[in-house]
Amino acid sequence: MRKNIILCGVGGQGTVLASRLISAAAMARNIPVLSAETIGMAQRGGSVFSHLRMGEGIHSPMIARGEADLLLGFEPGETARMLPFLRPGGQVIVSSRPVTPVMAALSGEAYRAEPMLDYLKAQVPSLLVVDGERAMREVGSPRVLNLILLGAALQSGALGLTEADLLEAMQRLIPGKFYELNLRALRWAGENK
Repeated sequence: MRKNIILCGVGGQGTVLASRLISAAAMARNIPVLSAETIGMAQRGGSVFSHLRMGEGIHSPMIARGEADLLLGFEPGETARMLPFLRPGGQVIVSSRPVTPVMAALSGEAYRAEPMLDYLKAQVPSLLVVDGERAMREVGSPRVLNLILLGAALQSGALGLTEADLLEAMQRLIPGKFYELNLRALRWAGENK
């Protein structure tokens, strides 16, 4: 198995934890993993993205334009911005919930998800839009979008891992008091097909 995955969003959405969970799950199966993250403005609501590559024969963590198999978008605008990295026929899974990035907030212009989602629909044949707002409300926390999107990727088959793989990684990386909440988030997509 060989997978190139880009995770993107804004600071505070859990993109880094999602990347670490995927990496830990792959390593537990002895799948080589390389990753690189940009988290410089993460605490300020700035753009955050991770390149994650799994499989044999990988020599660099960076994914070239047009080579990502999966683009996991925590926010529509950031997803549209990273779209050039998606390979033809690649899968995009995106939350419909907009989070205004710092630069957009400074511009003073309205920031809406609809135009960005329309653009993604026109460009990507294999697009799954997750109602992030509804999912977080139903799961019971605004801090679990990362696990909701991982669950959607798991259900789509685009992740290349099993639920058991992710559960094992979650047990190691998520504190016990948050495990059940995150488990509900991971399973939300499967229960809401």
